[in-house]
Amino acid sequence: MKDANCIFCKLANGDIPTKSIYEDDNFKVILDLAPATKGHALILPKDHYANIYELPEDTAGKVMMLAKKMATQMTEKLHCDGFNIVQNNGEVAGQTVFHYHLHLIPRYLDDNQKINWNPTSPSDEELVNIQKEITG
Repeated sequence: MKDANCIFCKLANGDIPTKSIYEDDNFKVILDLAPATKGHALILPKDHYANIYELPEDTAGKVMMLAKKMATQMTEKLHCDGFNIVQNNGEVAGQTVFHYHLHLIPRYLDDNQKINWNPTSPSDEELVNIQKEITG
């Protein structure tokens, strides 16, 4: 299933040229046009899913196996010092294109990128309440 109005569907399915670094029947991996670091790439499913909530479980498994394969290859070829694998869901979480995609971001010493959050300090009681809310 494709979305004719989705830019990532068009990129993943070859309707718009890309700098592709991998392709199979289900996915295309392309270099990001506004990279955080050298080699920043996106794994794009060829079918349209707006976010992780719509992604079928078998596709989710395949995307993570592909992420591992690509991270390994990119680390070897680009000689990066670390690696971030990032996936955002919803505007508040930083998602700007509503077609599921996984960022592959090679990290280099002194690359001046920050992919962080501010840790909080919930009490044990708060953690227990959250645990119950999720599992109850």
